[in-house]
Amino acid sequence: MNKILIALIVLIYSTTSVAQDANQKGLEIAQAADLADQGFGSSVAELKMILKNKNGQTSERFMLTRTLELTEDGDKSMIVFKSPKDVKGTATLTYTHKEGSDDQWLFLPSIKRVKRISSNNKSGPFMGSEFAYEDLSSQEVEKYSYKFLEMSGDIALVEQDPTDAKSGYTRRVVSYNTTKGYRIEKVDFYDRKNSLLKTLVYNGYKQYKNKHWRAATMIMTNHQTNKETELSFNNYDFDINLTNQDFTQSALKRAG
Repeated sequence: MNKILIALIVLIYSTTSVAQDANQKGLEIAQAADLADQGFGSSVAELKMILKNKNGQTSERFMLTRTLELTEDGDKSMIVFKSPKDVKGTATLTYTHKEGSDDQWLFLPSIKRVKRISSNNKSGPFMGSEFAYEDLSSQEVEKYSYKFLEMSGDIALVEQDPTDAKSGYTRRVVSYNTTKGYRIEKVDFYDRKNSLLKTLVYNGYKQYKNKHWRAATMIMTNHQTNKETELSFNNYDFDINLTNQDFTQSALKRAG
């Protein structure tokens, strides 16, 4: 066989092997992060949202967030706005799925109706914030394909490409702290043109029940609009024992 052809075959094989190794390592890191946080059951937390426009002007909103852990499918979550008056009673319900598009609903107290959020609109802003509706979903391993990029000290950088064609992102680059339960420290989001769109930074982590890490603040910065949204979490309760009945459309109306 021609030596050049042999060399080309070897190069293709080695390149493919390296790519496969990177994909497998990225998947293993995501699986380790998922395993590290399993078993919390359900939780409730108070939440403050600070919206900052491009001129630095801010406004505040106060919410309550509830989460129910599920193993057979993705988690369920609900966010209820408590103040100010113009958004009080508004509530969202999310059913994350390991495969396919998530189910999401929005309760509007002004018309006393529950509105289903179309999967085509999942990339839209959540209540005027820099978080999209799809950012409210739980981080299920099956929702992405993976590629390990590099280690930087204790931080593993992993590229995640959404499997859902309706996602507003082409990819995310996630920073995992491999010595702290594989908790996420930062996420860079790339838009459909593969340009850097947003960066989410997690700060002030605290560990609950000697296992579950939760950030005190999450700051989402939009690099294209220069807007920012900060979420501050307080009074986590992991002994609330929520059930599926707390995450129905009827419960959404009552919560609002």
